[in-house]
Amino acid sequence: MSDVLLKVDFLSKKFCRSLKRSLWYGLKDLGSEMLGHRHENNDVLRKNEFWAVKDMSFELKRGECLGLIGHNGAGKTTLLRMLNGLIKPDQGRIEIRGSIGALIALGAGFNPILTGRENIYVNGSVLGLSKSEIDDKIEEVIEFSEMSASIDSPVQNYSSGMTVRLGFATAVLLIQPDILFLDEVLAVGDIGFSIKCLNVVQKLIQKSAVVFVSHNMQLVSMFCTRVIVMGEGMSLFSSQKVEESIDFYYSLFDQGVLVLGSGGAEMLKYSLFVNDRLIDPQAERLRAGDSIDIYLEFRILDADVIAELLISINEISTKTVICYPLIENDFGVHEFSQGQYDVKVPLGALDLNAGKYSFGILLRDKITNKILSSVQCALPFQVIAETLYWSPVVRPTCAKLV
Repeated sequence: MSDVLLKVDFLSKKFCRSLKRSLWYGLKDLGSEMLGHRHENNDVLRKNEFWAVKDMSFELKRGECLGLIGHNGAGKTTLLRMLNGLIKPDQGRIEIRGSIGALIALGAGFNPILTGRENIYVNGSVLGLSKSEIDDKIEEVIEFSEMSASIDSPVQNYSSGMTVRLGFATAVLLIQPDILFLDEVLAVGDIGFSIKCLNVVQKLIQKSAVVFVSHNMQLVSMFCTRVIVMGEGMSLFSSQKVEESIDFYYSLFDQGVLVLGSGGAEMLKYSLFVNDRLIDPQAERLRAGDSIDIYLEFRILDADVIAELLISINEISTKTVICYPLIENDFGVHEFSQGQYDVKVPLGALDLNAGKYSFGILLRDKITNKILSSVQCALPFQVIAETLYWSPVVRPTCAKLV
């Protein structure tokens, strides 16, 4: 017996941007379907229509985790909704073997006026479980979701995090699915519960097939055995080498420089040296372990301040991963008064995971912490590495037997 649990062939779905036209097209399509012409002209876009998903094909076997990544609106959630049977495709074929668990939309499948306990029974019944089977598992579901105190309250009174906890526990523990669809909604939960969920997913992958949608590349690299990069509803790139797909995904983003501050200082120039060579970071990719220095030209305009310089490396989400405050030493200055300066700051080895990053450059008053000049998303660069790790900062070391 084949271990292929999910097979998708040339799956496509189109939507209409106009509500009135969408209703009219829906009536026409319903009439065509009733006359036995369901797929007639389905490959043609009518006025105001667009392809939300177009010609997606893949297979997923037991023990595999497929990552779907791409910008917002790329078609990832629409694809998951079709796989889960929530919406009907316009073209293509889906073959599924085994039971399905899904956590696609926040609160999907829950009746807001029913209690959490009642919703567990309703969901289990819809999935084909008998009352006695649900009775055997419901306490495990409630315990895992950490919802004992609120399980008999209406779901409409739950917070988003509480809804996610109950939804995940129901989808995974109640039916123990052969195929699990997970969208980004896990990011709503608190960190403790998210870690618990991810541990369950890791165990589940060993005996099931998982489709995992996320914007967190560390999680994608940790769980996924292959990745598809989606854009405008299509597969832009697909590889069983997860790092190649993530590398391609990062190459799609173009960050604009953001300049803020009181005007008490201005940044005139900034450039990057890699292994003592001036480079254009957007034209060259850096490797983990490269030695980097940043060169700055700036002017302090305010005569009444003593400024300090802070340099950081930020992820594409602008989250800071490394900060480089200047400290006093015998070879240079660490604070600046009125005047113009040329500064070269050695930042050392590039101990970063594969991904896309940029520099943040901040000049602020050392006494009041008032921001004089701030440049964000400067010198965007991409790091490539042979191995992906969970943490953005990676510092290899050697172990000795003792």
